[in-house]
Amino acid sequence: MKRNLLVISICFFTHGLLAAEFPAPRRASEPPIISPEVHADRTVTFRVRAPGATNLTVSGEWPNGTMQMNRDDGGLWTATVGPLEPDLYGYSFLVDGFRTLDPSNRWLKPMRSPTTSVLDVPASQPMLHDFQSVPHGTVSLHEYQSKSLGRLRSLRVYTPPGYNQRARVKYPVLYLFHGSGDNEATWTALGRAHLISDNLLAQGKVKPMIIVMTDGHASFAQPAGTNADARLRNTAAFEQDLLEEVMPLVEANYRVKRDAANRGIVGLSMGGGQSLSIGLKHPELFAWVGGMSSSVYNPENTLASTLNNPTVANKQLRLLWFACGRADFLLKNNQEFDRLLNTKGLVHEYHETEGNHSWPVWRRYLADFMPRLFVK
Repeated sequence: MKRNLLVISICFFTHGLLAAEFPAPRRASEPPIISPEVHADRTVTFRVRAPGATNLTVSGEWPNGTMQMNRDDGGLWTATVGPLEPDLYGYSFLVDGFRTLDPSNRWLKPMRSPTTSVLDVPASQPMLHDFQSVPHGTVSLHEYQSKSLGRLRSLRVYTPPGYNQRARVKYPVLYLFHGSGDNEATWTALGRAHLISDNLLAQGKVKPMIIVMTDGHASFAQPAGTNADARLRNTAAFEQDLLEEVMPLVEANYRVKRDAANRGIVGLSMGGGQSLSIGLKHPELFAWVGGMSSSVYNPENTLASTLNNPTVANKQLRLLWFACGRADFLLKNNQEFDRLLNTKGLVHEYHETEGNHSWPVWRRYLADFMPRLFVK
């Protein structure tokens, strides 16, 4: 009983401290704050009441994404950005150096340390990531005890429309990985991978496939390690968990084809480094390998066996594809990886596009990559 009382008192004190500073409590006479507010011209106004703050900015995934907010006499801060292209954008407030969510917006991005709200700027017609009147698949949540890591883990599995009705049909499988700040929920909650697949299937542009979305944080605790050594350790632990735990779980519970020609692997940022590393180390398991805005570290050593035997990998791989935005901070990293593969004679496709390190770019990349899969 004493332990429970202690926990409650700590939570109450913390809540009271944050509420006193940000956001300020709303008086009964004050109207509710609307934020974000999307206008007809696709400009967007953000609002937050913080009378004790001295400096606020709003930062988002749109181009030139940081804007200073202005304060009125009542302590209400506002900023209007845009017009923005129709899309889903992550954004957050920086309040006197403290990054935080928009307290007026209930739509949050799933993350390891939640600091990002989500903005939807709708188009006049449904976009590829929008819910449309087409047949829909199912996303299932799995928890499993990872023997290799010694702890409980989670993953999500998308099955295409009609999966349960076609009891004798086996499907190819795509393993899809997130970035360093995210978790296994982000590719559905913000990436909309399931809806992109549904809509591409309805358009006849992709093969029906199962998509497995895993937790990419295998070795380090919050916050994610940022140095190259930590990334390499995490990728090694993640690879072990993927090969020894996740793939057997999927193959035991879903009707998937079990040959390399029917397995793909792709990810973004940290997950792109993982997918390229694991896929190129194991072309006997994955014939379709991709990366989006990938963080590739020390490939000369980690991928030495493949890079030094390109003839074997070129025979096994059906597609090696990766892409990066020209405004992405990882552009140089991807360009260097492209040059390395060219030097070693490893057949691949590298694409540079418009865009930065953001989900609007990665949703487009997924829509570009999926139609290439399982077609040769």
